[in-house]
Amino acid sequence: MLNYLWAFMMLVGILWGAFHGTMAQVTQGALDAAGDAVSLCITMLGVMSLWTGVLEVGQRAGLIEQLAKRMSPILRFLFPNLPKDHPANLSIATNMIANILGLGWAATPAGLKAMEELAKLEEERGNPAYLGDGRGTVGKRERIASNEMCTFLILNISSLQLIPVNMIAYRQQYGSVNPAGIIAPAIVATFISTLVAVVYCKGKG
Repeated sequence: MLNYLWAFMMLVGILWGAFHGTMAQVTQGALDAAGDAVSLCITMLGVMSLWTGVLEVGQRAGLIEQLAKRMSPILRFLFPNLPKDHPANLSIATNMIANILGLGWAATPAGLKAMEELAKLEEERGNPAYLGDGRGTVGKRERIASNEMCTFLILNISSLQLIPVNMIAYRQQYGSVNPAGIIAPAIVATFISTLVAVVYCKGKG
């Protein structure tokens, strides 16, 4: 769907430029935007590499595991049916820590790992949608997300952010005079979104 949307927007822009005789400006704008995109990707690659590396160092040093243990009461409240010693707890905690620090991209690997572990949990529970056919595959059966998966996804999307590192990097890249000025509004906005998410999940649970 997004491919069609982008194609439509590009076509409208080109036709508009052709109709008004501004194709030169349209072409120049496309080239400038392409250059900005490459520059932004390089900047964000550095940010992502730095914080992914920091998380990896923290994980190998045992810091993430210690923080995950301290988050145990929160995880028990949010995921009451998730076994206390299940590996998904560590991945969920890692993802939440990264999101709270505003490291959205660095949180992605832990989020994917958490979903994998939650899928394994459904297999352990004997959920038919997650049982294989003896060859390590599930086949064409429809896989329905568990309550834990839905809760984790909602919290991941709405996550509280104390320091929106990625947003600060974006603002600095585009010449903001105060890139960190987004911190207070981001804390308020994400606190409200997280509160709504928790209330919704507990209400539906």
